[in-house]
Amino acid sequence: MKIRIFVLLIGVWAVAACTQTTTNMAIPVASPKAVGMDPERLALVDGVIQEAIQVEDIPGAVLAVVRHDRIAYLKAYGNRQLVPDTLPMTVETVFDLASVSKCVGTTLSIMQLVERGRLRLMDRVDQYLPGFQSWTDPETGNNVPITIEDLMTHTSGLPPYGPTQELIERYGSPNPGGLMEYICQCPRDFKPKTGYQYSCLNFITLQNILEKITGVTLAEYAQKNVFDQLGLQHTTYMPQGETLALCAPTELQEDGLPLVGNVHDPLARLLNGGNSGNAGVFSNAKDLAVIAVALLNGGEVNGKRILGLLTVKAMARVPENVTAFGRTLGWAREGSWNGNLFNPGTVYGHTGYTGTSMVIDPESDTAVIILANRVHPYDDGSAVAMRTRIANIVAGAIIE
Repeated sequence: MKIRIFVLLIGVWAVAACTQTTTNMAIPVASPKAVGMDPERLALVDGVIQEAIQVEDIPGAVLAVVRHDRIAYLKAYGNRQLVPDTLPMTVETVFDLASVSKCVGTTLSIMQLVERGRLRLMDRVDQYLPGFQSWTDPETGNNVPITIEDLMTHTSGLPPYGPTQELIERYGSPNPGGLMEYICQCPRDFKPKTGYQYSCLNFITLQNILEKITGVTLAEYAQKNVFDQLGLQHTTYMPQGETLALCAPTELQEDGLPLVGNVHDPLARLLNGGNSGNAGVFSNAKDLAVIAVALLNGGEVNGKRILGLLTVKAMARVPENVTAFGRTLGWAREGSWNGNLFNPGTVYGHTGYTGTSMVIDPESDTAVIILANRVHPYDDGSAVAMRTRIANIVAGAIIE
């Protein structure tokens, strides 16, 4: 009888272990030397981050450096929280990704719809959102439609942001439909594809298009088709449970307490209720390392695929008709976060207002993930110079 119970327990353990292996896609850790990096050169990042903490640009940070399918450097610095209590930073800490959400949430989801034949980059926005206004030539009165590609490359001419308080007074809070009504009718600042203007409204529009096509929210779609598909443990919109308990706080509110697990971006939080195309994803360095490896491997990691090889390549290059503006589909070639040493023709990345950033360089098979809650406890920190310096140190540490 005891032998049978023992065998049964072994079987249960084996099934559980197998299940954990297939659902948890954690990237293995390796020494810098094992992935062709100089450990002493790479360790210089510590001083840069500690300096940013000392001058109070950030309370703390987590850095992950990924190369050749492994994490070559993973370290936590400083504190994740200063108010109301001081809590130390850990590598498990979950951050409000802010605009990095545009990449890992909205862009990856939209590109799936493209490769599945449900959406074309040249499609007019008003095909999916009736009432969405084109740009009107003030001299001739001719209309020029805004396309999906225009939204993804920030060449649509939509304003950078929306008047949050005015929209709350007009529509109430939250009111995603009211926000989209405003975006459909708001002024267009220039003819599509003739200029560049970074706009959160572009990605809120993409969110609404995805929801019209799929019949589910962006949060639901991305969770099922991207985050869960990759076996991510703590990547989600509107975190709950253990993920919420791991969240780094952001800015103090009127009640004297910081936001925790509630997206910092005002349009995403107050109008869209946390389900938003411009912000709203929460994640940690380990999960983002999985996404980075998937993109460096052409859309696949550990046997799990989120995008096809050619889809990833298309996403990572600047479309021909907007080459002057340096924006790929949902990402960017040009930016201080990419540093000065990675090949500007291959590297792409994005930042988030809260202090997050993600850099992907296919040529060197390297990714740099920086998570720093610079808006805690107040929105007066900075991560700009730190990002560039870290990217340069990482690139300079590559020796083979």
